[in-house]
Amino acid sequence: MLGWFKKKTILMLTALGSLAAAAQNASPVKDLVSYVNTLQGTASTPGYSYGNTYPAIALPFGEHFWSPQTGKNGNGWKYCYQDSAIRGFGQTHQCSPWMNDYGVYSLMPLTGNLVVNEDKRASPFDHRNEKAGPDYYQVRFDNGIQTQITPSERGAIFRFQFPKNAPAYLLLDGYTGYSQFQIDAQHKTVTGYVHNGIFIPGNFKNHLILRFSQPLLSYGSWDGQANTVSADSTQVSGNKKGIYLQFKPGTTVEVKVASSYISLAQAKRNLLQELGTKSFDQVHSRAHQTWNKKLGQIQVEGLSKSDQQTFYSCLYRSSLFPCKFYDRDSTGKPYYYSPNDAKIHNGYFYTDDGYWDTFRAKFPLYNLLQPRMQARYMKAILAVQKECGWLPSWSFPAETGGVMIGNHAISVLADAWIKGIHSFDPDSALAAYFHEATGSRPDGRFGRKEWGDYFVLGYVPYKKSEVGSTAKTLEYCYDDFCAYQLAKASGNQFYEDIFARQLYNYKNVFNPASGFMEGKDSTGKFDPQFNPYQWGGPFVEGNSWHYSWSVFHDVQGLIDLMGGPQKFVSKLDALFNSPDSIDVGSYRDTIHEMREMVTARMGQYAQGNEPIEHTAYLYTYAGQPWKTQYHVRRIMQTLYNASPKGYPGDEDQGQMSAWYVLSALGLYSVCPGTSQYIIGSPLFTKAVLHLEGGKTFVIKALNNSDQNIYIQSATLNGQPFTANWIDYKTIIKGGELIFQMGDHPAKNRAVKTSDLPYSFSSTKSKQALTRAK
Repeated sequence: MLGWFKKKTILMLTALGSLAAAAQNASPVKDLVSYVNTLQGTASTPGYSYGNTYPAIALPFGEHFWSPQTGKNGNGWKYCYQDSAIRGFGQTHQCSPWMNDYGVYSLMPLTGNLVVNEDKRASPFDHRNEKAGPDYYQVRFDNGIQTQITPSERGAIFRFQFPKNAPAYLLLDGYTGYSQFQIDAQHKTVTGYVHNGIFIPGNFKNHLILRFSQPLLSYGSWDGQANTVSADSTQVSGNKKGIYLQFKPGTTVEVKVASSYISLAQAKRNLLQELGTKSFDQVHSRAHQTWNKKLGQIQVEGLSKSDQQTFYSCLYRSSLFPCKFYDRDSTGKPYYYSPNDAKIHNGYFYTDDGYWDTFRAKFPLYNLLQPRMQARYMKAILAVQKECGWLPSWSFPAETGGVMIGNHAISVLADAWIKGIHSFDPDSALAAYFHEATGSRPDGRFGRKEWGDYFVLGYVPYKKSEVGSTAKTLEYCYDDFCAYQLAKASGNQFYEDIFARQLYNYKNVFNPASGFMEGKDSTGKFDPQFNPYQWGGPFVEGNSWHYSWSVFHDVQGLIDLMGGPQKFVSKLDALFNSPDSIDVGSYRDTIHEMREMVTARMGQYAQGNEPIEHTAYLYTYAGQPWKTQYHVRRIMQTLYNASPKGYPGDEDQGQMSAWYVLSALGLYSVCPGTSQYIIGSPLFTKAVLHLEGGKTFVIKALNNSDQNIYIQSATLNGQPFTANWIDYKTIIKGGELIFQMGDHPAKNRAVKTSDLPYSFSSTKSKQALTRAK
């Protein structure tokens, strides 16, 4: 979750509806796109997030997205459902409002007077005259102008219908930074580039070409700072510049648009390759089919319509980032411009992802649904390290580093390798991570500036002038586990021994006197003013109630620290049942994550932020899986829906959605870097996963309803199944997992030691520690 911490870091760096009972006999839906509401989560503000999303019109993982814009240029809250006027329809790559956008330009149709000021040109509209889908967006302004948009991977077709008997204008806005545009009236085209955004290098350009279906009556340029217009001007350059084009009144103008980070010539090639002579309807049909195929990777039955809408809206949202950052040359081969070294490279490249958020659920979901793309992406992660010297942390055109804590690229890499995606050199990945874990850039943006203390003391000392020491200790410990896993699985004894030494470092910040993870100074003393309700200080966007569970790789070790299974369960119960009190701590004010936790009414449990999202699944490690089933279903039922208020907090590049998608399947990956998915409580009667290679994995939940949330028994491929987890390899081989559901907990099921999920303390991996010491 981005919130205050990310916002502050950026400033530093830059100065549900009901469940299945109502529809258990519902048949599979073929037109899955119709169930997606791209307005989900858009009723957000900086002070309260229902998702902080915008209605992206795009293909899955497209290079460029499009969106209506209600906010000012440069405002991260690009589209807010509560707004009543639109300022333009822009190309966007924004993965979070806290990170803002880059490479943006927009089109705005006008009728009557030519008005370039973005406030004065904003046109009122009614949501009843708006249709928002991933493949098609349409809105009719109150002034009669209708806009339609349908996307390709690197472009789009716009259709503007102007009213009769009034002048018709179209503005091209270069947004907040530098732009350069040229008008070719004879060929009805505009070319140029834009350079805007926060985390971009000085030589970054987004090249563009626009081709119009109608002749130009007049044209010119305009200055957004001075609000002046220069008639008949065919070119313009500078900050906050734009052009205008005039068309015949009452006409319908189609605009084919394509962009490229490589060159204008490549932008023209993208236009030819993806749009060419295709009509609006042909491009729309292809986009619709593409999304139906993507969404059809998971077909569900037995849900109410509202739950289908939530499920497929979340599946859509979890299929946007990372963005493609590569084009195809004249022979069809992928290549890209790297903003990290300003050179052209062959191969695939991706960007726009914050691993602190997404390592938890989104990448484990991707490893199930799209291992082929994952294989390409893992190589791209290592390409970043070669080009800028550091592994990506918050992936952006120019790697930002330092936006959030941890070094979670290693989690993404290790999880892929453990699950059989071996497209990259593990030794290179481990060497890159070792460099990351044992050093830092002087400004602290990359690596670990506290690496010396962490290796010598076994924890990051708490300094009241800084934020996040204990949170960093816990996340460094998990990341080192992922490196250990990758080294062990790939036979690299050197790095296996190095990282095995740190795998119990989480114990060093656990205070047995309080039963919580706490801040600890360099002399070994815990903070005498510790308060588990206090946000910030040794934690990031949370408090000790949230972070005391952040031992993903060794839950059994955490259970032991807390005094055994019963005390552990009691502590989990207290998490959900404690007062939702807030102590703002070092934040000094109420941040949106705090408000969202209180609104959820689940005690100190805060689904609206990532650090705690795995916690409901921890009951399974302590032999009480029915409590996991209860809480997971409650979270899905009460905190998610497909409306503009559809999320319990920042959606964060698909993580919040992926949590829901996996949980609705009855699965969750508590510890990426292992091959296990933990069993929860499936939301549907039947789900069919169509896997790459043609295999299918079917999950059935017989007698499922909003009361029958507890697993009574299960079979896997016809054999009794009692485990609280299922292996990745079992799923991708195809098969059938059948649950029998009931309205009472089956307290004697799945409670044997052999049924419990992986924990490092419970494995023979202890031998590695002995060897390392």
